[in-house]
Amino acid sequence: MIDFKTDSFQPGLSVDCVIFGFHNNELKVLLLKMKNLDFWALPGGFVGKDHGVDEEANRVLESRTGLTDIFLRQFYLFGNVGRTSTEHLDSLEAQGLISSDNVSWFRKRFITVGYYALVEYSKVKQPTVDDISERCDWCSINELPEMMHDHLDILKKAHETLKKELNYQPIGINLLPQEFTMPELQALYETILEKPLDRRNFRRKMLGYEILINTDKRRTGVAHKSPNLYKFDVKKYQKAIQGGLSQSW
Repeated sequence: MIDFKTDSFQPGLSVDCVIFGFHNNELKVLLLKMKNLDFWALPGGFVGKDHGVDEEANRVLESRTGLTDIFLRQFYLFGNVGRTSTEHLDSLEAQGLISSDNVSWFRKRFITVGYYALVEYSKVKQPTVDDISERCDWCSINELPEMMHDHLDILKKAHETLKKELNYQPIGINLLPQEFTMPELQALYETILEKPLDRRNFRRKMLGYEILINTDKRRTGVAHKSPNLYKFDVKKYQKAIQGGLSQSW
């Protein structure tokens, strides 16, 4: 049950985090299933009066994933009138998941700051639930359950933003293992963009960005010819994030 002193939080303001991971050539997002209810939610929370909005978003990420110092970006402000579903609030109240003292707080109008985070799937050992959720699971963005309020819209906007940013920024250092093959990197891009990419053109572009280091090692135990393993040149990768890339997808 949520029961807290509402006067310690900034009225009408919250954060919601879309936490992306990549596994088995699928883009996944971390979602919370509400206790005894059939809908899910993005990890999020309210903003303390004595805390910054970015600080609260980082707290949400750490509490769910156990990870710190991960890629986090604010991408949109959601403030439509009526964005909070009264039906979902009724269900939470009926299940006793919201304290009677806090019901009026939840029924006020809230605007929420949307963030997206990129994490390496394998590093999130045990996603963590909270007082009103019973599961915290990775879900494929192609097979999403019913979500509360406007959380599906927030998720879709985050994915749309991620696809656009691929046109001028590198991606992968937060989603792939330290060493990876070119086909694995291409699979990541194709999954996010939701379209196939030409193998030769992809390889040419990625090597042209000069952000990859050939480790001179090969992936073993695969059916076909053992592909080279690469890793990111962290300094050049960060420079590319700051300065942008010259070619779009």
